[in-house]
Amino acid sequence: MLKRIAAILLVISSLTISGCVATATAGLQPYVDSYKGFEFLYPNGWMEVKVNNGPDVVFRDLIEQTENVSVIISKVEGDKTLADLGTPSEVGYKLSKNAIAPPDSGRTAELVNAEPLEKGDKTYYLLEYAVKLPSQERHNLASVAISRGKLFTLNLSTTEARWQKNQDKFERVAKTFSVY
Repeated sequence: MLKRIAAILLVISSLTISGCVATATAGLQPYVDSYKGFEFLYPNGWMEVKVNNGPDVVFRDLIEQTENVSVIISKVEGDKTLADLGTPSEVGYKLSKNAIAPPDSGRTAELVNAEPLEKGDKTYYLLEYAVKLPSQERHNLASVAISRGKLFTLNLSTTEARWQKNQDKFERVAKTFSVY
């Protein structure tokens, strides 16, 4: 009888402990576009929204609707690799001037951090920006990679006021971005 009680307590305590363990993907759900060749995890409670003549896919928070994640796919001339386009800082600077804060957009973008990430046989650049718009300050995190002659850019955006709350979650999302 004592052995049976000890066994039951052991099972209950192991279930309780395993239920408390947080994983890197907790609170995230998958998005896969096998036709276009990319996938990533996005936060629970975010919904896909359709944007005409915009990114290939956009998800935004249902409550904080200015928080979003998007993927843009562009052609790359020739057989270039990400390294052929430049270092993480160089690519980050070009992206800030051409996509995040293009001329006459009323926005400015400062590259805060740029680093490479190797996953399998692919190189990704993780890029962090402080973005100023006429009416607000925002924080963006991007992951870029090249596959099959295309540049894939995943971009996450939130207000500067909410950046500290979202930083860990956004970094986890950016690191799940995969192209094939």
